[in-house]
Amino acid sequence: MVALTFIEFNGTSHQVDAPEGSTAMEAAVRNGVPGIVGECGGACACATCHVYVDEAWVGKVGEPSEMEEGMLDFASEVSPSSRLSCQIRLTAELDGLVLRMPESQG
Repeated sequence: MVALTFIEFNGTSHQVDAPEGSTAMEAAVRNGVPGIVGECGGACACATCHVYVDEAWVGKVGEPSEMEEGMLDFASEVSPSSRLSCQIRLTAELDGLVLRMPESQG
Protein backbone atom coordinates (compact mmCIF):
# COMPACT_ATOMS: atom_id res chain seq x y z
CA MET A 1 0.00 0.00 0.00
CA VAL A 2 1.03 3.59 -0.68
CA ALA A 3 0.22 6.29 1.87
CA LEU A 4 -0.95 9.65 0.54
CA THR A 5 -2.00 12.89 2.15
CA PHE A 6 -4.48 15.18 0.41
CA ILE A 7 -4.66 18.69 1.84
CA GLU A 8 -7.72 20.76 1.10
CA PHE A 9 -7.46 24.49 0.33
CA ASN A 10 -8.64 25.23 3.90
CA GLY A 11 -5.84 23.12 5.38
CA THR A 12 -7.88 20.02 6.26
CA SER A 13 -5.81 16.94 5.56
CA HIS A 14 -6.91 13.44 4.60
CA GLN A 15 -4.56 10.48 4.93
CA VAL A 16 -5.42 7.53 2.72
CA ASP A 17 -3.79 4.28 1.66
CA ALA A 18 -4.03 2.90 -1.86
CA PRO A 19 -2.62 -0.10 -3.69
CA GLU A 20 0.40 0.29 -5.92
CA GLY A 21 -0.66 0.64 -9.54
CA SER A 22 -3.76 2.68 -8.77
CA THR A 23 -3.86 6.44 -9.28
CA ALA A 24 -3.98 9.25 -6.77
CA MET A 25 -7.43 10.20 -8.13
CA GLU A 26 -8.74 6.67 -7.57
CA ALA A 27 -7.41 6.75 -4.00
CA ALA A 28 -9.14 10.08 -3.33
CA VAL A 29 -12.48 9.03 -4.81
CA ARG A 30 -12.51 5.62 -3.08
CA ASN A 31 -11.80 7.30 0.26
CA GLY A 32 -14.28 10.16 -0.12
CA VAL A 33 -11.71 12.96 -0.21
CA PRO A 34 -13.72 16.13 -0.90
CA GLY A 35 -12.55 18.30 -3.76
CA ILE A 36 -11.40 15.52 -6.09
CA VAL A 37 -14.25 14.93 -8.51
CA GLY A 38 -12.75 12.87 -11.33
CA GLU A 39 -15.70 13.37 -13.68
CA CYS A 40 -14.04 11.50 -16.56
CA GLY A 41 -13.15 8.51 -14.39
CA GLY A 42 -9.43 8.91 -14.96
CA ALA A 43 -9.34 9.16 -18.75
CA CYS A 44 -7.44 12.48 -18.73
CA ALA A 45 -10.45 14.09 -20.40
CA CYS A 46 -11.27 16.75 -17.79
CA ALA A 47 -9.47 18.70 -15.09
CA THR A 48 -11.66 17.90 -12.09
CA CYS A 49 -8.90 16.07 -10.23
CA HIS A 50 -6.37 18.92 -10.33
CA VAL A 51 -3.84 18.91 -7.49
CA TYR A 52 -0.60 20.63 -6.57
CA VAL A 53 2.25 18.23 -5.90
CA ASP A 54 4.08 19.17 -2.72
CA GLU A 55 7.48 20.68 -3.54
CA ALA A 56 9.36 17.79 -1.90
CA TRP A 57 7.65 15.31 -4.27
CA VAL A 58 7.74 17.09 -7.64
CA GLY A 59 10.88 15.28 -8.83
CA LYS A 60 9.57 11.86 -7.85
CA VAL A 61 6.16 12.30 -9.45
CA GLY A 62 7.61 13.39 -12.76
CA GLU A 63 6.45 15.71 -15.50
CA PRO A 64 2.96 15.77 -17.02
CA SER A 65 2.50 14.29 -20.47
CA GLU A 66 1.57 16.53 -23.40
CA MET A 67 -2.02 15.30 -23.15
CA GLU A 68 -2.16 16.12 -19.43
CA GLU A 69 -0.70 19.59 -20.05
CA GLY A 70 -3.49 20.19 -22.54
CA MET A 71 -6.13 19.26 -19.98
CA LEU A 72 -4.49 21.44 -17.33
CA ASP A 73 -5.32 24.40 -19.58
CA PHE A 74 -8.92 23.89 -18.40
CA ALA A 75 -8.03 23.89 -14.69
CA SER A 76 -8.23 26.92 -12.42
CA GLU A 77 -5.20 28.34 -10.66
CA VAL A 78 -2.59 26.24 -12.47
CA SER A 79 0.94 26.40 -11.05
CA PRO A 80 4.25 24.76 -11.98
CA SER A 81 3.44 21.94 -9.53
CA SER A 82 -0.02 21.29 -10.99
CA ARG A 83 -0.91 17.76 -12.03
CA LEU A 84 -4.05 15.78 -12.70
CA SER A 85 -4.26 13.21 -9.95
CA CYS A 86 -5.64 10.65 -12.42
CA GLN A 87 -2.25 10.72 -14.13
CA ILE A 88 -0.20 10.07 -10.98
CA ARG A 89 0.32 6.30 -10.92
CA LEU A 90 1.18 5.17 -7.39
CA THR A 91 4.40 3.26 -6.78
CA ALA A 92 6.33 2.34 -3.63
CA GLU A 93 8.61 5.32 -4.37
CA LEU A 94 5.61 7.63 -3.84
CA ASP A 95 4.79 6.32 -0.35
CA GLY A 96 4.10 9.42 1.75
CA LEU A 97 3.13 11.62 -1.23
CA VAL A 98 1.53 14.95 -0.32
CA LEU A 99 -0.96 16.56 -2.70
CA ARG A 100 -2.65 19.91 -2.14
CA MET A 101 -5.95 20.88 -3.69
CA PRO A 102 -7.00 24.16 -5.29
CA GLU A 103 -9.88 26.16 -3.86
CA SER A 104 -12.16 24.81 -6.60
CA GLN A 105 -11.97 22.42 -9.53
CA GLY A 106 -13.44 24.79 -12.05
